[in-house]
Amino acid sequence: MQQIRRTFKSANKMSIQTLDAFQVIADPSRRQMMQLLSKNSMTINTLAENFEMSRPAVSKHIKIMYNAGFISITDIGRERYCTLKQDGFHELQNFINFFDKFWLAKLKKLETILNNKSKQ
Repeated sequence: MQQIRRTFKSANKMSIQTLDAFQVIADPSRRQMMQLLSKNSMTINTLAENFEMSRPAVSKHIKIMYNAGFISITDIGRERYCTLKQDGFHELQNFINFFDKFWLAKLKKLETILNNKSKQ
């Protein structure tokens, strides 16, 4: 899985936390932000108006989604517009496709067994 790196300052030390696509979408606020962005591009300030959190907290979520490839950010004048993009979802889709194939194969085997039993 693709990993992104986040750096936090703590007691004069820098620690690095890696997040994969599933950790990025694990946060309900980020999922809600992605749902809002699926309708239209939004400025960071407009996006922040939809949440009861500080503007810096929204910016932190935006940065996480940006680094993971879920959104792009375009500067237009003094505004920064966020747009949902497909890249971050590829890893999720590949994971889901793997298990779709897995379960379809299992169900096909079960169907074959049941068909053979019914013929007996």
